[in-house]
Amino acid sequence: MKSVWIIDDDRSIRWVLEKSLARENIEYRSFASADDALRALSHDAPQVVISDIRMPGISGLDFIQALHQRHPLIPVIIMTAYSDLESAVSAFQGGAFEYLPKPFDINHAVDLIRRALEQSRRKSGEVEQADVIADILGQAPAMQEVFRAIGRLSQSHATVLINGESGTGKELVARALHRHSPRADKPFIAINTAAIPKDLLESELFGHERGAFTGAAATRHGRFEQAEGGTLFLDEIGDMPADLQTRLLRVLSDGNFYRVGGHQPIKANVRIIAATHQNLDERVKQKLFREDLFHRLNVIRLRLPLLRERREDIPLLAKYFLKKSAHELGVEQKQLSDEALHFLAAQDFPGNVRQLENLCHWLTVMTPSRMVEIADLPPEWRDEASEGAAASGDWSAALARQAGLALQRGEDHIMGKLAAQFERTLILQALQHTGGRRIEAATLLGIGRNTLTRKIQELGLDNQEG
Repeated sequence: MKSVWIIDDDRSIRWVLEKSLARENIEYRSFASADDALRALSHDAPQVVISDIRMPGISGLDFIQALHQRHPLIPVIIMTAYSDLESAVSAFQGGAFEYLPKPFDINHAVDLIRRALEQSRRKSGEVEQADVIADILGQAPAMQEVFRAIGRLSQSHATVLINGESGTGKELVARALHRHSPRADKPFIAINTAAIPKDLLESELFGHERGAFTGAAATRHGRFEQAEGGTLFLDEIGDMPADLQTRLLRVLSDGNFYRVGGHQPIKANVRIIAATHQNLDERVKQKLFREDLFHRLNVIRLRLPLLRERREDIPLLAKYFLKKSAHELGVEQKQLSDEALHFLAAQDFPGNVRQLENLCHWLTVMTPSRMVEIADLPPEWRDEASEGAAASGDWSAALARQAGLALQRGEDHIMGKLAAQFERTLILQALQHTGGRRIEAATLLGIGRNTLTRKIQELGLDNQEG
């Protein structure tokens, strides 16, 4: 994946940008001089450049001119002191995506970089697969209904409330709603209201004036201002403190807000998409969430299905996540055996799609063979399966679930397939227990050594022992 290139001879500025981009999961490369970046340009290309102008060696403007001779569509953000602005404009008029005067607000800088990334992807025709595919991938009827809703809302500015458990992909759906809306060329700003301390959340949302409180050394733009013209995604809205619910209601009602310590109203032109894992209807009844705010947010409601409600999508998602992990790590892609896929499709996945993604990443890193079997799964998965079977009386409940799934998919020869899976699992477990010693494994299974050898050959287990 192409990255953001940071070019500045000031180590402290590079450090601040690096930490901020890493926190936002944006890939980057840093250069202490434009000369170093120019050398890297001979064998690599950035997605976006953020560069100082005055540096030892060639200037930032010289680098940008060289960059645009080879890659005219790459957006460039110029960091400059105000004294450099006029010369920058005259020397590079129309070539810069944006100017970032020093000293700058880091949140504003990251916002500019995100906007530049979006422009770069649109111009190059690149699709951001991680945003578009992961959770927004599925053939299950429940997911098709989500797709249809996104399509119906594509020309709407309506407020949307997304309900779904943790890990179901609420932010990805919010990003898709933004990307397919009339505001797609404006910022998408996300904030998790449950992850920010109550005393900081107001400033995060609405910004603050210089001197508004101890430590407020400069005016700061909040998320509403950063999202101007675009979309503001309020995640875990159900956990928002009561006093901030009141302030948010006021913004939604009259379209204006005040920075902390401010006296001038600021017009808010943003689309609100909110999300929660909680039942807001119940929280309203319990007086934990304002009813009037609930009705303001509940214009369009989307419910994201749990992964266990769309089990038929598990193979599709698993294949994608294994491919994604292999690409990120630069290794060979793993493949789940039919037995392992059937096993996973029968699990409950309390962490939903995020849990499946984490599992696929673990398998990519930890599994030695290319083909992943049930025995290769993390111990806690196998242990939980065993405990679940014991709790239900025996393992036949898991077998019944697998048979039911196969019947729903319209498979044929189900008995032969499940019998083969049964034998494969028993043999692999016995061989793993004995360290690959076949005679001992055959004795424990109660079959002859020749029978065990024949079944190993028939089931294709020759390369999976020990």
